Parts: sequence; structure tokens; C-alpha cells
Amino acid sequence: MAVREMLTGMPWWVKWIAIPLIALVVFGGMIASVIGFVVWLLFKVLLFVAIVGGLIYVVRKFTSASSSKGDW
Repeated sequence: MAVREMLTGMPWWVKWIAIPLIALVVFGGMIASVIGFVVWLLFKVLLFVAIVGGLIYVVRKFTSASSSKGDW
């Protein structure tokens, strides 16, 4: 309630421009590090999925080629 009462008398540009800019300046480094961590984690997950998918593809390729020969 106190914040709402305090912002009631302020001009619109303080509420919609100045306060968000101050928040970006104060928390900008933290926001950038969180976004960087999420992008890094997403890259690692996609890399893991690609490597596991490639491994499954290679294993299926070789097992189907060896089983079709009838040597076993």
C-alpha cells in the first residue's frame, strides 16, 4: 500500500521510464548473467541431445548392418 500511495503523485514518466531504467542499471548485471546461464545451459542440453542422437544412430546403423549379413 505504501508504494502505491507514494507513486500516486508521481508523473507518468517516473513510473514508466525512470524506475525501470534504474532497475536495469542496478540489476542489469544479474539479469545478463541469468540470461547467459540459461543460454549456456540450453546449448549444453542441445549438445548432449545431438551427441546421444548421433550415438543411437551409429549403433543402430552398425547393428542393422551386422544382423543383415547373417554371420551371427
